Amino acid sequence: MIIPSEISNDLIYRMKEMGANLTADNIYSPDKTSINDAVIQFNGGCTGEIVSPKGLILTNHHCGYGAIQSHSTFEHNYVKDGFWSQSFEEELPNPGMYVTFVRKIEDVTSQVLAGIDENASDSERQSMIQKNINRLKNSLPKKDWQEIEIKSFFDGNSYYAFTVENYKDIRLVAAPPSSIGKFGADTDNWMWPRHTGDFSVFRIYADKNNRPAEYSPDNVPYQPDAFFKISVKPKKPGDFFLIYGFPGRTQEYLPSVAVQQKVDILNPARINTRKTVLDIMKSYMSKNDTIKLQYTAKYARIANYWKKWIGENQGIQRSGAIDKKKEFEKFFLSQVDVLKMDPDYKNIFDEFDKLYQQNKDIELARNYFIEIFYLNNDLFKRAFSLYNLKHAYKNQGKEAFNKLQKKYADRLAGSFKNYNAVVDKDIFIALMNLYAKNMPEKYKNSIFKYNKLMPFLAMNIYDNSVLNDPKALKKLLKKNPKKFIKMIDEDPGYSFAEKFIKDYYQKIAPDYQGIRSKINNLQKKYMKGIKQVMGSRPLYPDANGTLRISYGVIKGYEPRDAVYYYPFSHVKGIIEKYIPGDYEFDVHEKLIDLYRKKEFKPYSNTGEMPVNFLGTAHTTGGNSGSPAINSEGDLIGINFDRVWEGTMSDLYYDQKICRNIMVDINYVLFVIDKIGNDKRLIDEMIIKK
Repeated sequence: MIIPSEISNDLIYRMKEMGANLTADNIYSPDKTSINDAVIQFNGGCTGEIVSPKGLILTNHHCGYGAIQSHSTFEHNYVKDGFWSQSFEEELPNPGMYVTFVRKIEDVTSQVLAGIDENASDSERQSMIQKNINRLKNSLPKKDWQEIEIKSFFDGNSYYAFTVENYKDIRLVAAPPSSIGKFGADTDNWMWPRHTGDFSVFRIYADKNNRPAEYSPDNVPYQPDAFFKISVKPKKPGDFFLIYGFPGRTQEYLPSVAVQQKVDILNPARINTRKTVLDIMKSYMSKNDTIKLQYTAKYARIANYWKKWIGENQGIQRSGAIDKKKEFEKFFLSQVDVLKMDPDYKNIFDEFDKLYQQNKDIELARNYFIEIFYLNNDLFKRAFSLYNLKHAYKNQGKEAFNKLQKKYADRLAGSFKNYNAVVDKDIFIALMNLYAKNMPEKYKNSIFKYNKLMPFLAMNIYDNSVLNDPKALKKLLKKNPKKFIKMIDEDPGYSFAEKFIKDYYQKIAPDYQGIRSKINNLQKKYMKGIKQVMGSRPLYPDANGTLRISYGVIKGYEPRDAVYYYPFSHVKGIIEKYIPGDYEFDVHEKLIDLYRKKEFKPYSNTGEMPVNFLGTAHTTGGNSGSPAINSEGDLIGINFDRVWEGTMSDLYYDQKICRNIMVDINYVLFVIDKIGNDKRLIDEMIIKK
């Protein structure tokens, strides 16, 4: 995962050997137009690409799903039926949505670390670094509508500054029906062969000067510096492609003991917790269409990493990643004397072993708390918001309380839109029983001497708590701070949740921060040593949500003995998976008709319509929606997933089984044209025949 500003001549040479016809300036340039200017971070967590001179964006369906769902009603169910605007006036605004351009990337390591005393304490060192960062943010040149972001790389050994622009008027233009955009849903998630039309279409709007602006009916479509032309040329195995986007997080330089802890302890705990929640959701969703509509997005969010962690564990074991890390660690130690490195490096892996042993119960407790109290139960999540309000007043006063009160009012009111108290109560009971059974004893609240009474406690909470009553909660959020605090302290739901929140902040968090600080310092030292050992050999920093490129070729893989996966899927496979009426595998009637008639032209002339394809690029979360770019710089697909066997690539990339999955741009155009009848969008794009 390469920082675009660090593309070397050697890298370009290797890409050319694989078939690329791109220069470093084609890909990224701070001074002139490049591919970089057509790539955006979509709403802070995904990637998107501009595909027209009028600011048209392609990203994934699952990246735009929240917006699609928010505009859906029973009368106009855009999730189920799709949405196809036929004019600018029909495009739908999305309050709070934004996209980010990166205009310049600059190595500022020397400035950030200037004057830092290596013997300073952690807090002193971090304070000095932050002062340098703040100074740089104010001194680096930028335009009035731009911002400077400075991020750490190589575990704090390097720093880069990013000049960014945030556009805040983003409108929904089109989305396929869920039978296309989510085909295969959770069953096919992370799997191959895949047949998902995972795309949606948005547009950037700007003010009359083409600058960022909040939503206004007077805003006009953004005119980009660059946009992708689209190639519908047939693809074949071995074709070069480039992925450009914002990968979220990888940890490829962890020591073997850290990966072992994830495989043996942390992932099994998280997998079991999420399976418990998913089983309850699914039992209700399968019986009730209203609950199904309410919980589809939640289910997909929770299931995504549940399935990923299962595949990650299996991939690490199958690839022998831990043994390979141990081999590298032996090599690392062998180089300490050869390269005249700090002699302390000889003990570094013994130190890692001790720290991760101390970390075991702390990390487990923290993960259980996050999964149970923070992520997977709506009532607990509301309690967290009220806790933050209470402590904003206690720690910062009435002004901070009032500011946060306004922020939370809409958020908490909106949390009831896709909510069912019966479902949430069953999840509450199941999660609390998991807590009682599995939380490390040191961090377990004493209330769980009485866990057998949990169903009765849950009944009292869900019958009487303001956390389960939208009208009462709305009234509560209008109270003055003292009245607000008195009322929540007497509330059965909040007072119950607060016990565990306090446990986290008073017991778990301090222990975690203490041990994590030691681990991070040792990891930083290890990373510095790795750079010494690797010398001039290529070494790329872990993903951290910043702009990167990765590249590869279209290629299948062998998931297990005697099985080979071809790198292309087709509409034929959709028909083969078709289950009428099934929420995962139902097929749009028009798609069935088009398949029977073989009406695929001009997007395919072979009698088969391609849907998805595989490649060897290194991707992770955040790369969803990333453009797949061919050797000429044209758009050929949209990245949306990885294969299950290769999800361990966040920790260890194995080119034999790690594959990214992309939706073929030919299928995207075919669906827009033939299913959506949205020819104005086709006409807006430049499609190379």
